[in-house]
Amino acid sequence: MKLIGREIIEYFATEHADTRGPLRSWIVEVETAGWRSSQDIKAQYASASFLADNVVIFNIKGNSYRLVVQVAYKTSVVVVKWFGTHAEYSKL
Repeated sequence: MKLIGREIIEYFATEHADTRGPLRSWIVEVETAGWRSSQDIKAQYASASFLADNVVIFNIKGNSYRLVVQVAYKTSVVVVKWFGTHAEYSKL
């Protein structure tokens, strides 16, 4: 998959050092993935949540942080929409 918005993740990782390892792993897994449907994501990430318009929410570092992306399955693109703490996500 092609990851767009990686700079959002990298910026957040500089502010929250405890996310660096989990985010690095997530990036590698996404860039090597070949997701064709939400079922492919669910098979790899059981805790992922799915919203309308192919929006997927990933829990990062347990449930401490949330990563919101939009997946374009046909073109194999993952776009980072938002990343933050669980508390910040709850306020959205």
